[in-house]
Amino acid sequence: MSPSATHRAIDAVWRIESARLIAGLTRIVRDVAVAEDLAQDAFVAALEQWPESGIPDKPGAWLMATAKRRGIDALRRRVTLERKRELIGRELETLQQLDQPDLAARVEDVQDDVLRLIFMTCHPVLSGQARVALTLRLLGGLSTPEIARAFLVSEGTVAQRIVRAKRTLGEARVPFEVPGRDELAERLSAVLEVIYLVFNEGYAASAGAHWIRPALCKDALRLGRILAALMPREPEVNGLLALMEIQASRLRARVGPHGEPVLLADQDRARWDHLLVQRGLDGLRRAEKLSGALGPYTLQAAVAACHARARSVEETDWPRIVALYDALAALTGSPVVELNRAVAVTMAFGPESGLELVDSLADEPALRGYHLLPSVRGDVLVRLGRLAEAREEFERAAGLCHNQRERELLLARAVACGAHGPP
Repeated sequence: MSPSATHRAIDAVWRIESARLIAGLTRIVRDVAVAEDLAQDAFVAALEQWPESGIPDKPGAWLMATAKRRGIDALRRRVTLERKRELIGRELETLQQLDQPDLAARVEDVQDDVLRLIFMTCHPVLSGQARVALTLRLLGGLSTPEIARAFLVSEGTVAQRIVRAKRTLGEARVPFEVPGRDELAERLSAVLEVIYLVFNEGYAASAGAHWIRPALCKDALRLGRILAALMPREPEVNGLLALMEIQASRLRARVGPHGEPVLLADQDRARWDHLLVQRGLDGLRRAEKLSGALGPYTLQAAVAACHARARSVEETDWPRIVALYDALAALTGSPVVELNRAVAVTMAFGPESGLELVDSLADEPALRGYHLLPSVRGDVLVRLGRLAEAREEFERAAGLCHNQRERELLLARAVACGAHGPP
């Protein structure tokens, strides 16, 4: 194997094994920052040794053994230098754990460790941005430059967020554990929110020169699949994974040959990934069987399933989508959900009904500056034949939009309204 091929293979191993490695080490050393340092040391050792020796049969076990040796050496140095009785007692106990040859060998232990790490990186003591950065770093296996490119911020900003997040977890003494039943629902909601935020940024980038970032969707899907494997009886975990898989099935059809956005109505549905569609529909059925009352992610997955099952926009079950959005709006109280519901009402019951709903949201504080509000209004006005007003709405939406590709699309729609409007 050539050196470049070996390095690519090592990178792939890191993406697969890093979460389990850091989780297992965190259980031992009880410090996520130290655990990541040990894991990184093992990764560097792999980069140095594997091109010569070859990739071992069990690369994850090799990395864990190497990290444990580095940890033993570091702890011994600290014990020798500091000579504090309490420190010696506490860290010798850790040393004994590190010396256990079969540590983290059982599949159940590894799974529990990863689950604990997921809840740790998404702890409410961290800001939303810090949760995303730390989760992608420790569970997604992404480097600081990769996270920075994905969210269009500087590497220094991402590095600071990660450092502060690890320091905050240490100072707050956040336990390495799955929360108890009394706080599980709230903490699980935060975990799901982080994963879906990562997916959404990939599915419809909020800024930059690309409308979609498939790599982010892929990372979110991988995190969602890990969580679903660890918590198979949680309906909303299955619901979120189903939603992401159905949405991800459209990625190839969402852009044209030059990266331009292609809206749902114009997509070639033959280009959808029907294997992902089927996986999503299967996941939705699991979530529905597990649910008493459907949660927000399962309801959104049910909406996505309506689109996935339809052969065209016209054949879509729009009345059912309206009913699903009714339930979702009642559950969340979200103005964005109400805006999506207005689109479904337009398709199901006509643009007059849709426009009334859109206009009722005009003074909603949460939608102030949200470019999709004038965009949706422009689309409804086009259906009503009010092209001059629609042009103004598309221009206003373009002025509020931070994504270059989407802004170009909105301006093109504004121009098209002018071309078809009165002289």
